[in-house]
Order: sequence, then structure tokens, then C-alpha cells
Amino acid sequence: MRVTEQSSNYNHIDQMSVRELLTNMNREDKTVPLAVEPCIPQIEKLVEGIVGRMKKGGRLFYLGAGTSGRLGILDASEIPPTYGAPFDLVFGLIAGGDQAIRRAVEAAEDSFEGGWNDMQPYHVATNDIVVGIAASGTTPYVIGAVREAKRRGILTACITCNPDSPLSKEVDIPIEAVVGPEFVTGSTRMKSGTAQKLILNMISTSVMIRLGHVKGNKMIDMQLTNAKLVDRGSRMIMEETGISDYELAKRLLLLHKSVRHAVDAFRSNSQDVLH
Repeated sequence: MRVTEQSSNYNHIDQMSVRELLTNMNREDKTVPLAVEPCIPQIEKLVEGIVGRMKKGGRLFYLGAGTSGRLGILDASEIPPTYGAPFDLVFGLIAGGDQAIRRAVEAAEDSFEGGWNDMQPYHVATNDIVVGIAASGTTPYVIGAVREAKRRGILTACITCNPDSPLSKEVDIPIEAVVGPEFVTGSTRMKSGTAQKLILNMISTSVMIRLGHVKGNKMIDMQLTNAKLVDRGSRMIMEETGISDYELAKRLLLLHKSVRHAVDAFRSNSQDVLH
């Protein structure tokens, strides 16, 4: 039996109090980072591969079904506003299409051709990267896509929560975070989903840092999409340039549209930059 399908370590959870449920779920969640830690060498290998290919014009594709697909879409959708990266740099594809983001289209994951077919409009090329996400490591939609991508010389990887899964055998870089049985038997949106989210955070954040979208520890290319981010950007400019006037920093930010450009402009001509 796959680890993700093994019976929960807790019996009679339907008879637990709310406090017992929460305490025991939290106890299980604490084990997830420990399961991710051994995966760091494989994650590092993938990040290096992504960075090298993106510098040559490559793009990153996440593919998954159900929770795994939604997590890939979440990670991909956060890259442009957080790091100012192009919208066509990281993609998340889910079995069943966009409607499956909100309403499960479970049968869609059973097609070995579905994943690769969904990638056709993007004209996937050799500098691209395809990462299959599947807690079970057995999802046909994902396996078929990475198999075809690898056959075409495209770098492939996977994020799964079962050891030696069929998916892992199809990719160049398998990432296996074995978190053990779920609190609710088979509910992989719990610990498995948490592990996948942690790994996706590690991948995309490291890639964006290595591509220069972070300076020091600041997101210098973030999009100014709301008042909170304008405030954050203004304070970042104050810290980076030594400007003590908040309104001046904010004016500089709004004029140049990003922290990076505002700081560069200030440093190139601090006297005339606002004119």
C-alpha cells in the first residue's frame, strides 16, 4: 500500500473533542518540515536547472490534478505580483482546466494524454522545465506529460509524497517528501499538500532570488497593486537610499513604478530625479 493511503495513526477521530482534533493535527503538521529537509539536494538540483534555462529564455510549467494542481497554480500566480516577473514565465496547469480550480473534475486526471495535450498551446521547448506534482505519484495526467516532455529533451522533475513512485521513475529530478499517513486517512490535502507547498515555495523563491528579483532581503520588483505594497515599497526606498522623508520616498516610488527603478534613479541623479 502507498504511504499516502496508509491508515491514520489516530483512531476514533470522529469522537475527539475540537481541542483534541486541533492538537493532533498540529502534532502531525510539525513532522512535515522534517520530511522535506532530506529533499533539499534534489530541490537544489532543480533550482539550478531552472535558473540556467530561464536565463536562456526557458519557462517553468507545473502540472497536477486536484490539490496538487491547485498548489501549482497558486505558486505560479504569485510570481508576477511578488517579483515583477513576466506572466508568461511560470505556468500552472490542472487536470480538467480552469474550472477544476474551484470545482473538482476528478476523472480528468485519469488521461495519460491530457497533461501533454494541455501544454500544446504553450509550444513547450527544450529550454523549458516541466514539474509534475502528485502526492500519490501515480496520476496518469501528470505521468504522461512528464514522460513526453523528457522524451523531447525537456528537463523534468516531480514533487510526490510516496517513495519510488511511478512518477518518480519518469523524471530527471524526483523530489519525494514522505510525510507518512495523513491524519484523516488518504486526505493528501493535509500533510502531503503542506509538504508540496513548502517545496514549491522553496523552488520559486530561490529561482527568483537567483534571477535578481531580490536585493538584500527585499522584493525590489514587486508590483504596486495596493496601498500596503506602496507603503512597503516607500519604506524600502527610505532604507536603501537613506531618504528620511516618507512622502519623498513615496513620490519617487510612484514616479518610477518600482523600488528597483526608484533607487537606481535616485542614485544616478539624486538632485534631479524627481523632475
